[in-house]
Amino acid sequence: MRITEVSTIKLRYVVPTPMADAIHYMPERTLLLVQIATDDGHVGLGECAAYGGSLDSMERVVLDDLRPTLLGGDPFRVERLWQQMARRSHQRGTTGMLMQAISGVDIALWDLIGQATRTPLYRLLGGYRETLDAYASAGFYAGNKGLADLAEEVGGYAARGFRAVKIKVGRNPEVLLNPLPDMWAPDYAIVSLEEDVERVCAARAAIGPKVRLAIDANNAWTPSVALQFMRHVADQEIFWLEEPVATDDRAGSAEVARALDTPVAGYETATGLASFRDLIGQRAVDIVQPDVIWTGGITACRKVAAVAEAHGMPVIPHVFSSAVALVANMHVIASLPNGGLLEFDQNPNPLRSELFEEPIDITEDGTVRLPDRPGLGVTFNQSVVDRYRVA
Repeated sequence: MRITEVSTIKLRYVVPTPMADAIHYMPERTLLLVQIATDDGHVGLGECAAYGGSLDSMERVVLDDLRPTLLGGDPFRVERLWQQMARRSHQRGTTGMLMQAISGVDIALWDLIGQATRTPLYRLLGGYRETLDAYASAGFYAGNKGLADLAEEVGGYAARGFRAVKIKVGRNPEVLLNPLPDMWAPDYAIVSLEEDVERVCAARAAIGPKVRLAIDANNAWTPSVALQFMRHVADQEIFWLEEPVATDDRAGSAEVARALDTPVAGYETATGLASFRDLIGQRAVDIVQPDVIWTGGITACRKVAAVAEAHGMPVIPHVFSSAVALVANMHVIASLPNGGLLEFDQNPNPLRSELFEEPIDITEDGTVRLPDRPGLGVTFNQSVVDRYRVA
């Protein structure tokens, strides 16, 4: 089996009401798909994270920088192809866009291997479990969304069977060193630190004491602000605090982690194995959060998970994009002895909820079952691809 072609598909969905986390404004959901064809008729599917820039720029990295390395290659030599892509382009940087681009290619290669061996990918990777506990990832800022709206939203997730919910915090422009003033739409849906405390309390009241509640600050705070905020919500039984400080401030994150009983989770915005080696080694996190479309693909994420396991840390990957990112991360999580919890974005997004013919949803007990077909085990809904395709 040899690679004969590498192609991409760009999709865009404009959301009815823009949403925001602590520092990012999101008027749309975008997706860069990678397809790798082989001489025996198989086509592997992957996704590159395209956060922080245009789909076009990420597409060029895949097609201009990585594609020449892949053509004629054997998908089963995925480790060798990964190293060749990374080393031949290392002057572009060993993190960031290069890792995001390699991620999409790597996922597609593993999908090909699963198809060729007629094996669901999670079983090919080790098959530790066949179902995953899922948590509802939502609670974003939006327009005139108030406390009652937030409470109704998260209460609905608990009613559907989710046993854990995560909401956003940190969209506080008055907080010193918050990067929000330099971001797009810095005045959109802003709140004070005190109002964020009220949001956390409203969410806890809505889901009740038995459903776990995590909060995500998306790199908005300094260590002192994070600790101050956690003192104000100390009675709300927070499951974890995610990305409290800038990703590069590993010492600051370690300071927060040492001071809190609440676990610190992160950092999705780290890319590459070495970045996570340092986060884990410096005890800057208690919960490790790589992402197969961002960190360097399935190959890199399994190495991150092994380092985390050696340090006695759980892996709860970041999952926030399309159905491809969702199902690829599911396969990895199901293969890990230190995995098991799936981030399940609940914001309206047909690129996640309608992209495949096979729907992915939770059961009444809050779990998600793995696909049982070879590779990723999914089939495009072509009408959805056509509807949201970018010319």
